[in-house]
Amino acid sequence: MMTTREWTTIKEYEDILFDFYNGIARITINRPRYRNAFTPTTTGEMSDALRICREMPEVSVVVITGAGDKAFCSGGDQNVKGKGGYIDKEGVPRLSVLDVQKQIRSIPKPVIAMVNGYAIGGGHVLHVVCDLSIASDNAIFGQTGPRVGSFDAGFGSSYLARIVGQKKAREIWFLCRQYNAQEALEMGLVNKVVPLDKLEDEVVEWAETMMLHSPLALRMIKAGLNAELDGQAGIQELAGDATMLYYLTDEAQEGKQAFLEKRKPNFKQFPKLP
Repeated sequence: MMTTREWTTIKEYEDILFDFYNGIARITINRPRYRNAFTPTTTGEMSDALRICREMPEVSVVVITGAGDKAFCSGGDQNVKGKGGYIDKEGVPRLSVLDVQKQIRSIPKPVIAMVNGYAIGGGHVLHVVCDLSIASDNAIFGQTGPRVGSFDAGFGSSYLARIVGQKKAREIWFLCRQYNAQEALEMGLVNKVVPLDKLEDEVVEWAETMMLHSPLALRMIKAGLNAELDGQAGIQELAGDATMLYYLTDEAQEGKQAFLEKRKPNFKQFPKLP
């Protein structure tokens, strides 16, 4: 049986639930009637929640999931898809899920996909870009893009190929087949498969284990793992973290103080590393 936990609301939204428990922020796509397919409203709210997660010092790990027990996310809601993208409330076509993908990659905290059912199309990409994926035994994975006149030539294909290999990635995209949780585990697409009623327990256990470790070390290793694949943006993220570490040193403080005190800095007082 799943342990009962008291999750507290961080902020209320229209399409998502956003709550907190013991250092974990949980973002839940709350559109079970549509198998948690997203609209521009959904992705806009997810983007805002991820921004809050980045800024909140109380949040150490982020979990993304879907409401109910049938679907994690079934991708973009085809009911609002128009020419140029998914139509928002102002009638503007958008592909704002790409912003969410980039935020998941760049947030300096581990992000776990808690896959509770169908992870299809854009929902499949959503779990792929998360740092870790833990799936229930009823989870189903796959792509639909070429079947419905869509595709993801970004993280949804390039990073997928890094995970499962080029041949398998092409199979997933070219054939649009669906794969069960065990098949996903065998191809390295998910980290672990557990019974549905144990899914939250497992995700919380993984999160709490990571929270015992150095958050700065986790931040740096995430940036390092992303840097090669993310090109200049990935290098910038890693370099930004390195700059932050440098600012914490006495050497950096000497430079700042010398400027404020209108004197020459004395960097010779600090040991030179080999």
